[in-house]
Amino acid sequence: MKPASLSLRIGLWVGLLGSVLMLLLAALAYLALDHQLDARAERALQDKLGQLRHSLEADPGLAALPLQGHALQDQLLGHDNLSAALFDIAHGQPVRFNSGPVADLATLDDFGGEGQPLGWTAPDGRRLLSGRMLVDLRDGNRLRVFLTLDRRDDDALLGAFLRSALLAMPPLLLLIALGARLVAKRGLQPLRRFGRVASLVSTEDLSHRIPVQHLPRELGEAARALNVMLHRLDNGVQQLTQFSDDLAHELRSPISNLLGKAQVTLSRPRDKDEYEAVLASSIEELERVTRIVSDMLFLAQVSHPKALLPMEPVQLGTEARKVAELFAISAEDKSLEIDIDGHGLVLGDRLMIQRAISNLLSNAIRHTPVGGRIRVRVRSDSDKVALLMENPGPGIAAEHLAHLFERFYRVDKNRSRAEGGTGLGLAIVRSIMELHQGKACAESTPQGPTRFSLNFPPALS
Repeated sequence: MKPASLSLRIGLWVGLLGSVLMLLLAALAYLALDHQLDARAERALQDKLGQLRHSLEADPGLAALPLQGHALQDQLLGHDNLSAALFDIAHGQPVRFNSGPVADLATLDDFGGEGQPLGWTAPDGRRLLSGRMLVDLRDGNRLRVFLTLDRRDDDALLGAFLRSALLAMPPLLLLIALGARLVAKRGLQPLRRFGRVASLVSTEDLSHRIPVQHLPRELGEAARALNVMLHRLDNGVQQLTQFSDDLAHELRSPISNLLGKAQVTLSRPRDKDEYEAVLASSIEELERVTRIVSDMLFLAQVSHPKALLPMEPVQLGTEARKVAELFAISAEDKSLEIDIDGHGLVLGDRLMIQRAISNLLSNAIRHTPVGGRIRVRVRSDSDKVALLMENPGPGIAAEHLAHLFERFYRVDKNRSRAEGGTGLGLAIVRSIMELHQGKACAESTPQGPTRFSLNFPPALS
């Protein structure tokens, strides 16, 4: 079964919500109308009772009432919904003036105080509202006056309102549902841009972006987020492609050398010494390939987004001194002095931090002239802990600084390869720092010196 469109679902849900709201509004309107009609009926009844009291108190007495009955009847003229009854309290008999279905009112016990209306239902089902009062006549007699208001007009008005609401509700609900679907369909139209871009994106072409002009704010934020995602994917694919090309280039040289030496060696018989020389040279090339593969595996490990580090407190100054001891022989060969100063506590993986310091120190030893001094400083601030390594060797031009931490990037390609570098050392440093939520930076001038820094977030105390 084909799923319903989003605009249809929104239209149905809005229609359902509109139905509930309209029912609630109709019920509230019905109750409000009924309440207002009740209040109006009570006011009308009270006003008419006041008029009757005024007329009766102005009469000479009970004996004159039959003569005044017609005058009292005239007060009800034009009010077909009003009826009145007068009872002589002393004799318990109704006075001759009697009008409407009120004969049973004298026996009702539900009346409250004088003047408080009572709602009741006639035997024929009509709703009635009655009020009573005591009137003292001038001759000393007392009358109980009952006045009844027939509510049939109010009931007819309520019934007409209810029928009109029920008749108008279905087409209104249908109109709301159709309008909601139309509005939703028009509002969701910008999503088609997402679909068009998604249909064009592929691994071969990640350059397409979603235009964010004239998009609603919510969709604009989503479009910008997707554009950032596509930009990252594009960069990642380009880096992967470049990396694959660089890796093939780096491995091609030693493999070509091994293959050429083997072919030349096997082209004719040779003595033992020549074979040993070829094997020794091949071992060097194989060791270089092994270093590249080892560095690649390490990069794959530390570059994994889900890589977990065994976090522990690490003293950068202590680890820098340990690494310097490992390079003592290499430094002595070039009469280099390694000066280490400062302490700083960070959280991280001890071996990885040693690897990052080792790669920087190895580069520093390689590029520092004979008899030079390599300075290592550890500094702690409120926002970071930094390890600074400075060597007085040849500087690095500004155009190279932004690319130093890229894989297989070399400022002097021939010299680095001849010295046995793989071009991955600084890339490993950057990956280790990113894994520790830190940053690796480089500063230099063409005349030197060159300074590398490892900036770690401070360890929480």
